[in-house]
Amino acid sequence: MARDPETIEREIEQARNALASTLDQLGTKANPRKLADQASQGIRAKLNEPKIKFPLIGVGALIGVLLLRKLFR
Repeated sequence: MARDPETIEREIEQARNALASTLDQLGTKANPRKLADQASQGIRAKLNEPKIKFPLIGVGALIGVLLLRKLFR
């Protein structure tokens, strides 16, 4: 059964609108600035965890002591 041209045009217009909406959403999700900000926030959150934070402070202090020791020898 053949469809009338108006129905086909309406379906094409709906498909175009859906595609445009999808492309807008992908553009928003794939924004490099947004991705970088999310990665930065994730790293900061991970570094603020006590299991990570305190050992890093300890390693930094140890490196500082070793550098000072080497400088004054």
